[in-house]
Amino acid sequence: MTAPTPPDLRVTLAGMPLPNPVMTASGCAANGRELHRFFDISRLGAFVTKSVKRDPQSGRGTPRMAETSGGMLNSIGLQGPGIHAFVAEDLPWLAEVGARVLVSIAGARAEEFAEVAHVLLDSPAREAVAGIEVNISCPNVANRGLVFACGPDSSAEVLRQVRAVVPASFPLVAKLTPDVTDLVPIAEAALAGGADGLTMINTLLGMAIDTDRMRPHLFGVTGGLSGPAIRPVAVRAIWQVHAAMRAGTIPEAPIIGVGGVRTGRDALELIAAGAAAVQVGTATFADPCAPVRVLEELTSLLAARGCERISDLVGAAHGPGAGDQRAAARASREATAREGERA
Repeated sequence: MTAPTPPDLRVTLAGMPLPNPVMTASGCAANGRELHRFFDISRLGAFVTKSVKRDPQSGRGTPRMAETSGGMLNSIGLQGPGIHAFVAEDLPWLAEVGARVLVSIAGARAEEFAEVAHVLLDSPAREAVAGIEVNISCPNVANRGLVFACGPDSSAEVLRQVRAVVPASFPLVAKLTPDVTDLVPIAEAALAGGADGLTMINTLLGMAIDTDRMRPHLFGVTGGLSGPAIRPVAVRAIWQVHAAMRAGTIPEAPIIGVGGVRTGRDALELIAAGAAAVQVGTATFADPCAPVRVLEELTSLLAARGCERISDLVGAAHGPGAGDQRAAARASREATAREGERA
């Protein structure tokens, strides 16, 4: 009796060919060295770095983190050494261990994002960079501190600036915030500005108060809420944007789902909503091996369902629709072409 064929986990995201759809989430595993002590990070589809800015940044004061029911709040402030130190020290190491790297970039102005991207792609270790995740979920100091991703115009402007210095063939993924009334116009604007795909969602803005001191728990007062508590929000956001793509309201593009993924079943839920890949973030604080465990659990779930390809389940919860009809038409054309070649 032959063993069942394992499911095909390969995905291609906006031109990024990856061996599987599981990644780390930006900011939850530094730049790889810490996590690599627990497992080989090249096993993941991609390693997503902490958001890197142009200049070194010390971040906010302490306390920076607070536990909440079903999650945690963080107010780190994008602490980091800056892009020049990143390409000199971290990127060569990531290339050395064989990681496929999705580099998260950030900035206080649209122009800064472009400067960071330019330095990144000018690096000798550029071959390790599978793509760039443009973290537009950070404040725009040129516009009264408003978050770039809270407005279509500011979202599009950042992507336009980055795309101007990045070759058209190089994958750009825009990371969106859920702290908006309607994500669909923001997604549309990011894609129109030059994004090839979307990462959803970033943390939700939250706050905790220390009732012993009767003061905000975090030095920065508010922080980003992450963890299992936000997974239903991530599922909803992915569903809405993917549905708009299927309806032809906005262009089709791959979605990377993130938000509260702890298990393979959590990952499958985001995939069924419309995500082509998933990121594991907060779960790594309690279980550093969470990303590879999620990958193994997801593989087992697919095998138990008799699923041949992970791509077959992307958006499956939406049922038959325009996207399925287009895929069926493509499959029919490909089958006809193969038959012609045999003849």
